[in-house]
Amino acid sequence: MLLKRVTTSVLLVPVVWAAVWFPQTPIPWFAVFMAIWALGALYEFYRIICAAGKCRPLTYPGLALAFLLIVQPLIDLPDSSRLVLALAVVIPLVWLMFQRDKDAAFANWAWTLAGIMYLGWLVSPYIALRGLDYGREWVIFALFTTFVSDSTAYFVGRALGRHRLAPIISPRKTWEGAAGGVMGAMLASFILQSWLKLPVSYIGLAALAAVVSVFGQIGDLVESLFKRNTNAKDSSRALPGHGGFLDRIDSIIFAGLTVYFYVALSQGG
Repeated sequence: MLLKRVTTSVLLVPVVWAAVWFPQTPIPWFAVFMAIWALGALYEFYRIICAAGKCRPLTYPGLALAFLLIVQPLIDLPDSSRLVLALAVVIPLVWLMFQRDKDAAFANWAWTLAGIMYLGWLVSPYIALRGLDYGREWVIFALFTTFVSDSTAYFVGRALGRHRLAPIISPRKTWEGAAGGVMGAMLASFILQSWLKLPVSYIGLAALAAVVSVFGQIGDLVESLFKRNTNAKDSSRALPGHGGFLDRIDSIIFAGLTVYFYVALSQGG
């Protein structure tokens, strides 16, 4: 399992780096990459809901609407965010009016919308972040501090973990692992800053990395809670050693939100 985990990571890192670093015109490579990843996660999300017998979310309309939300920062129209968000709420409601099963209509709508918002709306800040000053550097920082945080939390937790962090939600996670994740993210920030030259001090970036790690781990716990509620283990086996797309995007989502709002506020956006 460890060999598979490391091999998959080694293969993914250059793909992620290229998608972020290459020029985004005429093709927005990072938006394409994030859309593929998030839509794969959303498909797994809906599949888990159906398998749990909770309801039957509108998978394909949900995927289409989530895609619009993800790429919305690239749409150069007035109030495009409000328009796309309104469509995400209204279209599934109208769609369900024409379904035979009316008894579960609002449950179906609620889970459809939950997936759209979780894996569409919450992913879009990454696309917006890429378009800000030092955008590619900030995206690299958000992604790779999260990757390092996840990895160090995993290894420190396995080696030293004694005190369980959230035993009801995720029994294997420990306070020692969580602390290791924060320390790993802070160390990664020093290494990244020597290369990225972001407009913030080393200490300031380390502090941001610690916050990113904390929120990334919260995102991981949120996905664990979802899987516990649906009796799911891994979302799929698409990524050997890591599970599925949903299993690897959970912490990234919350980390991206943290970095985006920090950068947008500091740049007066």
